[in-house]
Amino acid sequence: MRHSRTRSAVLLSATVLASLAAAAAVARDNVQVTGSSTVYPFATTVAEALGKGGKFKTPVVESTGTGGGFKLFCSGVGPETPDINDASRAISDSERELCKKNGVADIAEFRIGYDGIILAGDSKQAAFNVTREQIWRAVAKTVPVGGKWVANPYKNWSDIDPSLPKRALAIFGPAPNHGTRDAFRELVMDPACEKTPEAQALPADDRKKTCGQVREDGVWTDVSEDYALVMGKLKGNATAMAVFTYSYLEQNRDKIRAATVDGVAASLETIADGKYPISRPLFIYVKKAHVGLIPGLAEFVSEFVSDKAAGQEGYLVDKGLIPMPKKELEVQKAQAKALAKK
Repeated sequence: MRHSRTRSAVLLSATVLASLAAAAAVARDNVQVTGSSTVYPFATTVAEALGKGGKFKTPVVESTGTGGGFKLFCSGVGPETPDINDASRAISDSERELCKKNGVADIAEFRIGYDGIILAGDSKQAAFNVTREQIWRAVAKTVPVGGKWVANPYKNWSDIDPSLPKRALAIFGPAPNHGTRDAFRELVMDPACEKTPEAQALPADDRKKTCGQVREDGVWTDVSEDYALVMGKLKGNATAMAVFTYSYLEQNRDKIRAATVDGVAASLETIADGKYPISRPLFIYVKKAHVGLIPGLAEFVSEFVSDKAAGQEGYLVDKGLIPMPKKELEVQKAQAKALAKK
């Protein structure tokens, strides 16, 4: 009898807690999205499309950077926390652990398309071809010279390779909280650095640290969110260049010109087929505990991976998103359908 009463009390408590959680959740009547500045314009466009439908309020989308977004997303479950985090890289193991620690145990990952990373200058300046190794040598804090690691001595691109223009090194790049910074390191700095004999001779931990550090002598400047400021720095500047995303190039072709990388120019076609070497998938992460509680959450996800948004002729392509192959998009659509039935 005592065990039966105890069990009943536990079940009642669970039911009450669940009801309270549901009541608290519906106190917020719109979807909240945080995360990547790269995914931000796509998420904002989808939010506007959902809002125009009239059935749900327009979701609130904030640009905090991928890493900053995961800190908010993984802070807990409830209406005071975001429902979705946009990400320009996959969630890390440490971020999954943070989510788990704070009760965010059930997360759905959706791939929304692809993007590329470019190195661009003012459109009036001549473009040139660089390799990933040359980019790494331009921005790295230390580089191997004569078999030894030294503070980066390069002042001009031509110092790295005589075939490059005699153009002073001045590069604006994403700050550490950006998924673009993580992707830049993963796709450019690490592979270029790690193939050198000097890097291979380092212990694994030292190699990872050494390869990923950027210059602190004024050649590299961190950029947090204000890319408009960077555009101003590039305008009419014969030397400055910046690390942007391909979507930003699509929206500003009249203002910036991108260098080709390893002999390949960034385009919708070369990023989609993998020929352009600095490309990456883009994601959104959804808190499953909020599905069914936050009005429009499942519908927002379904809209994001729909043919009319993320398809080959979708409206997000006009914003610079590189669409997934049809079969890959069908997988994401099936996941969104399953999420809506949760």
